[in-house]
Amino acid sequence: MAVVTLDRLTKIYDRHHAPAADAVSLDIRHGEFMVLLGPSGCGKTTTLRMIAGLESISSGTLSIDGRTVNAVPAKDRDIAMVFQSYALYPHMSVKENLAFGLRRRAVPRDEIERRVTGVATTLGLATLLERKPHALSGGQRQRVALGRAIVRDPKVFLFDEPLSNLDAALRVSTRGEISALHRRLGATMIYVTHDQVEAMTMGSRICIMNGGKVIQVGEPLEVYRRPANTFVASFLGNPPMNLMQAVVTDDPSGRAIRIGAWSFLLPAERMSPLRPNSSLIFGIRPEKISATPGGAGIEAEIVQVEPLGAETIFAFRIPEVERPIFARVGPDVPLKVGDRRQLSIDLASAHVFDAQGNALHA
Repeated sequence: MAVVTLDRLTKIYDRHHAPAADAVSLDIRHGEFMVLLGPSGCGKTTTLRMIAGLESISSGTLSIDGRTVNAVPAKDRDIAMVFQSYALYPHMSVKENLAFGLRRRAVPRDEIERRVTGVATTLGLATLLERKPHALSGGQRQRVALGRAIVRDPKVFLFDEPLSNLDAALRVSTRGEISALHRRLGATMIYVTHDQVEAMTMGSRICIMNGGKVIQVGEPLEVYRRPANTFVASFLGNPPMNLMQAVVTDDPSGRAIRIGAWSFLLPAERMSPLRPNSSLIFGIRPEKISATPGGAGIEAEIVQVEPLGAETIFAFRIPEVERPIFARVGPDVPLKVGDRRQLSIDLASAHVFDAQGNALHA
């Protein structure tokens, strides 16, 4: 296991352009599964490649177990990386692919045999050791790539979107295999993905990035429930959080929030930081909107219905609000496009952001 510390790590490819990774600071603990999550071009893979030693560091410090490794070659960092492409040697068998890195390090033959056999058994590859990569399925190739990293017994495992080339069913099963592997090895793992489901289900913590910067770091449910800004709120969740322009108004019962033609009172503790006539952004998760009475009621027209078996996702419109609002309900709620329904919103679970998109937590 290892502690990995990034202190204002920066990568600039061209001095006339914005940094690909901009002053990234992050502490990754012993045995932690840290997920770097963000959209394409956010700097997550660049950050991972700097940790691996595949990209030079423009400024900042990278240390592993307290040792600065900025100038240490990739081969001497005791790190194993699993790439998006499997990067297997096509002319070698599974066994030879697994053993290749150990042979390069002059590990004794009996030790190579012991490690390869153990890893092949763990990953269900024992019956495939003599096959070449072209005779393997996508999932089997990915397991060989994983095995090649595990067999080295490195301090840190790095994963660069390793499930992107798999179909949906294989992604689910391989996701479970990697999580089980982490629990069994107790190793420090850093995993890059743009898939929020992978991040939420696999990560000990999530580091959300955008524009080369770290936006928020926290445990998956913490980040989901208390997003730092509207970017995080809209990036996590499917459908994402509904975000609506709103204004704080004076009401006979106190300060209220107006969205289009709809006005309501938030719980008193949520209103304290809000000033009258100020603009803000109101957010509500789809699962916090119900098609049954209760909470803050609103009459809406249903414009889209997506029955998914275990649940139904639908969209509705309210007067003077341009974008549709999405909700998630159980599969037995009868819904039809064109219906007008009385919906209720759990305001205790609402989110409020200032006009710049930063969260106003109570």
